[in-house]
Amino acid sequence: MGFVTTVRHGLTLCPHGGVLLSWVSAILLLAVPLTLPAATYQIDSSHSSANFTVRHMMVSNVSGAFAKLSGTVEYDPNNLAQSRIEAVIDATTVNTRNEKRDEHLRSADFFDTANNPTITFRSKRVEKAGDGALRVVGDLTIRGVTKEVILDVDGPTAEIQAQGAYRMGASATTRINRKDFGVNWNRALDAGGVVVSEEVRISIEVELVRKPQPAATD
Repeated sequence: MGFVTTVRHGLTLCPHGGVLLSWVSAILLLAVPLTLPAATYQIDSSHSSANFTVRHMMVSNVSGAFAKLSGTVEYDPNNLAQSRIEAVIDATTVNTRNEKRDEHLRSADFFDTANNPTITFRSKRVEKAGDGALRVVGDLTIRGVTKEVILDVDGPTAEIQAQGAYRMGASATTRINRKDFGVNWNRALDAGGVVVSEEVRISIEVELVRKPQPAATD
């Protein structure tokens, strides 16, 4: 009779049909992309950072970072419209590796941390922006001034299980004009130009953590 014995309702049967169907089922399962369910993650402050870069005296780039970044991410890969991001940066932790400059950045000339100790971001829309990329539109608040910004996100990565939790990561970048947020201080240079650029480049690295759900009990 050969390998194939009969055809019924579009199914090909064979003497080892159970094995063949098992292989076909396995192949079909591998062909279906595995997506994460909707879940809530916390930003792991110990493995996340918020960084910024400005031009100094028109000739060099100077970078800084904030030591404390926290927040919550509600991520639904199957319905991005239901995803939400809220992040809080402790502006008092600004660090440019120069204490005198950091004191100036905390002053009313820049972040005015005595009156505005935090910088916040709250998403309004999360959209797909290609393979492995997202576009996040949201409100950024600095010195009590809120403006809409767009974050270009690389990720999130695939989720892994490590150290008793599920983890994934993402990177985000954007550019802002600091004067839009009332950060106006500057000084003119004798040769022309200014000490600090108005444009600020922002980069964010986050590690997101969710705890495994406890097993249901009867």
